[in-house]
Formats: sequence, C-alpha cells, structure tokens
Amino acid sequence: MMKAMDVWIFYSTFFIFLKLINCDVLENRLKRRTQPFVDTKMLKETEKNVLDQILALGQYDSRIRPTAQNFSQDATKIDVNMMIRSIDKIDDVKMEYSLQITFRQKWMDSRLRYYDRLGRNFRDKVKYLTLTDPGRVWMPDTFFRNEREGRMHKILIPNLYVRIFPDGAVLYSIRVSLTLSCPMNLKLYPMDRQRCPMQIASYGWATDDLIYIWKNSDPVQIQSGISLPRFVIESYSSAYCNVKTNTGEYSCLQMMLVLKREFSYYMLTIYVPTCMLVIVSWFNFWIDPKAVPARTTLGVTTLLTMSTKTASINNSLPPVAYTKAVDVWTNCCIFFVFFALLEYTAVNAASRSDARRLQERSENCNKVNLQPKRRGNILINWLHRFPSRAKKIDVISRIIFPFLFSTFNIVYWAYYLHLEAESQNMTV
Repeated sequence: MMKAMDVWIFYSTFFIFLKLINCDVLENRLKRRTQPFVDTKMLKETEKNVLDQILALGQYDSRIRPTAQNFSQDATKIDVNMMIRSIDKIDDVKMEYSLQITFRQKWMDSRLRYYDRLGRNFRDKVKYLTLTDPGRVWMPDTFFRNEREGRMHKILIPNLYVRIFPDGAVLYSIRVSLTLSCPMNLKLYPMDRQRCPMQIASYGWATDDLIYIWKNSDPVQIQSGISLPRFVIESYSSAYCNVKTNTGEYSCLQMMLVLKREFSYYMLTIYVPTCMLVIVSWFNFWIDPKAVPARTTLGVTTLLTMSTKTASINNSLPPVAYTKAVDVWTNCCIFFVFFALLEYTAVNAASRSDARRLQERSENCNKVNLQPKRRGNILINWLHRFPSRAKKIDVISRIIFPFLFSTFNIVYWAYYLHLEAESQNMTV
C-alpha cells in the first residue's frame, strides 16, 4: 500500500513539474514574440520625441547658419557628391546638354545633435532620423552656375529627403533634371571632343561663411548602362572653380564631362555620300562630248545634290566664325563637282574648235600633212592617239581628278586625325 502511494506521489509531482516548465517556456515564447512590437513602438515614440525636441520652435532657427565644429565661427563645410542617372540629349545648335542627377549635400549642424537624448537601449538602433520637409532645417543656398533650365521631380511624392544623424550631421539628397550650357569648340567637328561642365556654387554665402568640398571617394558617379546616340562618355572629373565678384569670393565646385563624338555615324551619313557624289561627277569624262543633255544633267544634278547636302549639315550646327573640319570637306567636294562640270565647258569649246579646224583642213587640200609631228615624249605620244582636243581633255581629266581627290584625302585625314589625337592628349 505504501509503495503504491509513493508511486502515485512521484508521478503527480513529476506531472506538476512538467506543467510548470511548459508554462515558463510558453511565457518566454510569448515575450519573445511581443518584444519586437513593444521595441518598435517605443523606438518610434523616441524618434518623434527627439525630433520635437531638436526642432522645437524656440530651440532651433533654420534661418541661422550652423557654426563649424567645436562651435567656432569658421566657414561651414558642405560635402558634395552626385550620381548621374541619365544624359537625355546634347544639343550642338544651342550648345547645351540635359541630364538627370541625384544631388547630395552633407554638413554638420551641432544644434541637431541628439545622441545624448537617446536612451542607452536605442543608441545602437537609431542610425538617423528622416525628414521630407527640408524647410525644417537650415539649407545651403546652392545653385548651378551654368544652368539654363531645371526642375524637381514630384511624382508620386517629392523625390528628396533629409537625414539627421546622431552626431548632428545632415544629409540632403534630391533628384533633379537640369539643362546646362556647354560651350563647344567645333573646329574638329565631327572628330571633336566636347568638355561640358557643371558648376555648383553658393548664391549668397561667401567663402568666409560657406565652403563646398567634394566627397573624398567617388564624388561623381555615373549609372552603368548610360548610352548616347552620337556621343560616348570618354571621362569625367571633379575640380574647384572659386569665383571672385564685386561682393566677395564664392566657393565653387566643377564637374567636367568629356564627350567623344561617335565618328562612325558621320562617316556613313556625310563622308561616304559626298565622296560618292564626287565620283559620280567623274562619269561625265566617259560620256560622249556630243551628248550635251546627258553630261549637263549629270553635272548639274551632282552639284545641286552636293549643295543640298552641305546646307543640311550646316542647319544642324550653330553658325560659328571659324571653319570646321566638315566645312573643309564639303566645300572641297563642291569644288571638285563644280570643276567637273566646268570641265565639260572646256570640252564643249574644244569640240567646236576641232570642228572648225577640220572644216578648214578639208577646204585647204594643198596641205598634205595635217597631223603635227610627234615628239619623243611618251605622254605626248600617248595623247596623240586621240585626234581631237576635246577627247584629250576628257582623258587627262580621268587621271587628274582622281589623283587630286586622293591627294586631298591623304592631306585632310592626316591633318585632322593628328589634331584629334592632340585633343585627346589635352583631355587626359
């Protein structure tokens, strides 16, 4: 009887012990599940309280420039970096380019330091506080010196934010689209390189109050996959361009894009067609001089086509006071086509002269030797194979025109490719 009683007591105690353990386990699980919700709620309350404290109406004035580190009266330093998201167009006529960037500025504002205001439990959890209203804090009066047009992006909400870090650092990021002026030198067009700047400066704060500084690492980034229809981004760099005016010296940053024009497009649309037109104009030299309509039509058509092609090229470029590489090419091509048409004028005159000479010789029967004496020169003997002067002019033109055009090509490409290589060395 005693043994049965002991067994019952043992098992009862064992089952009670198991229930207590299960209750503790369930309670711990419940605490672990509810703890994140409690911590998140307390974290949000802490962030709200900190923002209310540091941005209180009597505590913070966004009109006052923040002091430098250690509360000195030195200039406030603005760290700048950007990311080029896309380059929309490069306009040769207006000499401008359009791009979209993410522009970031970072500075220290000791009045916004809140590390000591955080509880010990939240100092490692609060990395920064985010604002969507930049008017709540002091902002530098940054502007783009060579801007022509600009706009902010507000779909679906304004694409900007302000981050306040526990040590008082403020990060301002915004996405903007800009159209900037790009003074172009088109002397080597279309083998040119263009240096398009972006200049960032303060509108009202002089260097004694505000200084812009490029970020130490990768101040300018370009999104991968950017492609331009007629240009390629050869390089980009960052520099400083402080400006002195009557009102003082102002801090300025400069980002320079070096754009190389894609020559293959212009080779296929300008150089090859115009070269073919020059060659077509030489077909006149193989047409019978008596076929006046055919030779005149071919010569005039090629000349008008060259003139139209030149006009279309000039319409796509701004009027400049210097000669461009494409101007030298098109004008020389026009001259070759024009002289090919002019050659027929000489052939026509020589043909009429030959007709008169033959008529005079037929009337004067006393002259037995009508042909001039042949000399020992090979070239002259070869030309004497053609009895009429009109035919001789055509034959000489078949040799002289291709030779001169080939010589022009050698000189043209050697000269401008040398200048193009020099321009590449200047940008390195």
